[in-house]
Parts: sequence; C-alpha cells; structure tokens
Amino acid sequence: MNLKGRSFLTLKDFTPEEITYLVDLAAQYKEKKKKGILHDTLRGKNIALIFEKTSTRTRCSFEVAAHDLGMGTTYLDPSGSQIGKKESIADTARVLGSMYEGIEYRGFEQSIVEELAKYAGVPVWNGLTNEYHPTQMLADMLTLREHFGYLKGLRLTYMGDARYNMGNSLMIVCAKLGMHFTACTAKEYFPEETLVAQCREYAAQSGATITLTEDVDAGTKGADVIYTDVWVSMGEPEEVWEERITKLSPYKVTKAVMDNAGEAAVFLHCLPAFHDLKTKIGKEQGSKYGFTELEVTDEVFESAQSLVFQEAENRMHTIKAVIAATLGAV
Repeated sequence: MNLKGRSFLTLKDFTPEEITYLVDLAAQYKEKKKKGILHDTLRGKNIALIFEKTSTRTRCSFEVAAHDLGMGTTYLDPSGSQIGKKESIADTARVLGSMYEGIEYRGFEQSIVEELAKYAGVPVWNGLTNEYHPTQMLADMLTLREHFGYLKGLRLTYMGDARYNMGNSLMIVCAKLGMHFTACTAKEYFPEETLVAQCREYAAQSGATITLTEDVDAGTKGADVIYTDVWVSMGEPEEVWEERITKLSPYKVTKAVMDNAGEAAVFLHCLPAFHDLKTKIGKEQGSKYGFTELEVTDEVFESAQSLVFQEAENRMHTIKAVIAATLGAV
C-alpha cells in the first residue's frame, strides 16, 4: 500500500483497504511504542501544525507522533499565523510547503484545508474542520477493533448533533468499512441529505446500512457502540446553547440508553466531554441552564463500558500512521 505524497483530508478520498491499512499500521506503531522499540525513521524532517481551533488531544498526538518518528514540529496557534488575515491560504501553503515536509490544519471550513493541500506541494493532514474529522475516525476504528476483534458488522449509534464533523465522518467510515450506522437525534440534526446519499452508495458496496431516526429506543436497541460528542462546538455563538440543550436533551447518553443497547455495548466520545461540572464552561453553562451533566452522564462516562481514554490515546498512534504513510516512512 503506497500512500506517499497523499494528503489526508476526508475519508471519502480513501478506499476501505487504505483505511484498514492505516489502522493496521497504527496497531504496529502502538506495539512498538509499548515495547520501547525506536521507530524514528523520519529524522531530519519537519512538519508545521496550524491550529485555528486549539486542542489538547490533536496537538499532543501530532507532536508526540512526530517526535517518535524523529521529526521536528512548529506549532502555530490562532495568533501565531497570518493565514487568511495578512496572507492568503494559497501563499501560506506555498511558503510552508517549501520549508516543511508536511502540514497539519485544524480549524474551520473544509475549503481551507483543501486549498492548503492544493498549493502546498507536500501532504496536508486534516486535524479537524467543521465538516470532517478523519484522524479521529482512525482512532475510533483502532479502539473498536482492539475491543471487539473486528469491525465489519458492528452497529454504531451516534447521538446528538449529527450534522457536522463527527456525525459526517462516522457515517462515512462506517459505510466504507461495512458497519451499520445510525444517527439518533432530532430530525433537524440529521446529516446533510447529499452526504447521506453518498454514504448509502458506499454502504451498498460494503454491506453497511445507514439509518436516521428520532426514536431513542429503536435507535439504540442492540447497538454495539454508543457514540456522542459535545452539543456546542468551539467557535459557535453563545445563543445556540439554549436551543441545543432543549432539542438534544432527549438524546443524552444515560445508563438507560446503555442498558437498551446491551451489556456488551461500549461508549465512545471524542472528548472533551461535559459529564460533570469540573470545567469552567461546564460550570458556567450548568449554572445558567440548570444541568449537572450534558451529552453523557457521569455514570456512563466513568463506567466499565466507556473506552474514551483508550480512544484518546489511540489518536497518537493513528496520527503517527498517517504521517509515516504519507511521508513514505513505511
């Protein structure tokens, strides 16, 4: 499998075999990491990390992965780059592409990372956009395969706002890999119809199914995986909180939801999570709107069914696989 020189922007661009290869490669790197086997095959190379949206897991994953591969990194936070302000995206891409072997972008519109990739001349990796979160998908697939031993045929239900990066990307990866995807949410939060139709085409080839439902009991019954994300994303206006809490509260992941799925079901969350009030935003919004837990209860988050911290660690191993594969280190 040769992915050298490829950008990693959305899993729509990758075949099921290529996605599986990256998960396999991540598992190999994870084993080497655990055994203390050096794999610094990219010594002397450097990558730029553009973060218009800040992050804990994505930044740490890229920096540790690059360090393990022997690479240097330059982190550009929202105030550390002139991209889109004093310098166009195309010009930024050409400048960075002349200095670095690869560029990561985490920010807003998918069109930005697509334009970076068009002009950079080096691989560009999507660390998250409003529309897609492909590196998270690899971590999720590695986590599920570690737990179940397989992926094809698993039933995954996503609860919450399924219109953006997480709902979109989970639907794509499930459809490509033969997993049964359900978006369980209010109708106005269903994924966009054009993408649903595209994923149903993928599903027809893989044996997957795509289901959209507002019925919590039907949508979670017998699911192998219950997945959720925060209801309000970084950069969204303050006024959306009240609407989301009102419309999405019926889709909170509770013990009743997990019991309906079954005792063998697992819980995933890409983090951070409002499962308590131990964060500044959680405390502020909880006081304002009268909640102590939001998209998932603390009982579920801290339960034996929760794989969220294994999932978080796997961000680093799968990102390492993406860097190595697209820079030709394997």
